Amino acid sequence: MSFVPPPYPYERLEGLKRLAGAHEGGAVDLSIGTPVDPPPEVALAALAAASGARGYPPSAGTADLRRAAAEWLTRRFALDAAPEALAVCVGTKEFVASLAGFLHLRSPARDTVLYPAISYPTYAMGATLAGLRAVPVPLAQGRLDLAAIDERDADRALVLWANSPANPTGALEDLGAVAAWGRARGVLVASDECYADFTWEGPARTVLEHGSEGVLALHSVSKRSNLAGLRAGFYAGDPEVVEYLRALRQHAGLMVAGPVQAAVAAAYGDEAHVEAQRDRYRSRLERLAGALGAIGVAAPRPAGSFYLWARAEGLDGWALAERLAGLGGVVVSPGELYGPDGAPYVRVAMVAPDEAIERVARRLEAAA
Repeated sequence: MSFVPPPYPYERLEGLKRLAGAHEGGAVDLSIGTPVDPPPEVALAALAAASGARGYPPSAGTADLRRAAAEWLTRRFALDAAPEALAVCVGTKEFVASLAGFLHLRSPARDTVLYPAISYPTYAMGATLAGLRAVPVPLAQGRLDLAAIDERDADRALVLWANSPANPTGALEDLGAVAAWGRARGVLVASDECYADFTWEGPARTVLEHGSEGVLALHSVSKRSNLAGLRAGFYAGDPEVVEYLRALRQHAGLMVAGPVQAAVAAAYGDEAHVEAQRDRYRSRLERLAGALGAIGVAAPRPAGSFYLWARAEGLDGWALAERLAGLGGVVVSPGELYGPDGAPYVRVAMVAPDEAIERVARRLEAAA
C-alpha cells in the first residue's frame, strides 16, 4: 500500500478522555470545535417545510440560497456581492480537502499548497490527497510571514491558504497583504473565514474587501449558526475561478441536499441568533481564561474565533493537556495536532453548555 492514512487527530485523545472521565460528573470535552448550542428556529422551520428532496438540487446552489449568501456578504462586510460570483459546497471541510486537486487540473505545472504552519490539518491533507506538496508558511505574531516563503515554492504554488480568525490561534490575518502577495505571483489566495462572525477585535473582515481578482473567500453555517450537521457552506470571489470550480464540482456530483439549502438560506437571512451566539462564546472565553490563569496557564482572549490558545511554562501541549484533564476533568487538544510549531500549546474550544464550562472553571479554581 503506497499511502496509509494517518490517525485522525482527535482519535489520539482517548487517554486524556479516560483521565478526565475519572472526575465526579464526568469529562467535559472541549477538544473538537463542534457546536452544541441551538440552531436558529427559522432554519429548522425551513428545513422541515422544504419540498426539495424529490429532485436533484442544483450543484451551484439554489437561487434563494445564493441570493441570501450574497445579501449576507453585503450586510456583514459592506460589499457589492453578486449571487453569480458564489457557489455552495458540501461543508467547508470538503471544499478545503478537494480544492488543491481541482486546481491542479487547471494548472498541472504547479504542484504546491502553501498553508499556515499552525493551522487546521485539512489544508495540508488536501495537498496529500491530491498527491501534491504541502509547504507550511511560518507565522509572525500569528500572521503569515509572507517574506519567509521561498520564491521557488511560490513559483510552484497552486494556492495559498489564509485563515482569519484563525483556528487554533484566534489571530486575525492581514488579508490585504495576502491578496497582494498572491496577485503579484499568480497564486490563488483561498481565505477560510468561517469564524468571521466571531471577530472580537474590530469588525468582521474578508479578503473580498480587497477585490475579487485571484481570491476566494470560504464561509460556513457550521459555526455561525450551529448547523454543522447539515454540511453546507459557500465560496465566493474571482468569477473565473468560481465558475471553473462550479463546473468541476457539478461533474463530481457534489450537491447540497435541497431541504438543507432552504435551511441555509433562512439562516443567512437572520442575524439575531448570531448575536446570541456571540454573547455565549464571549462569556465562555472570559470565564475559562480566568480559571486557567488561576492555575498558571496563560490563556489570552483571542482576537477572533471561539478557542483559547493556551500554554504553561515548562510543559508541552501534551503534558498540559494531561494536567488539565487531571485537575479539571476537561479534554483539550494538544497544539501539536495543528503542526509542530504548535507543540507548546493546547487549544480549548468553547463547545460545551454554560453549566459544563462553569463546572470545569470551578474544578480548576479549586485546584488552584
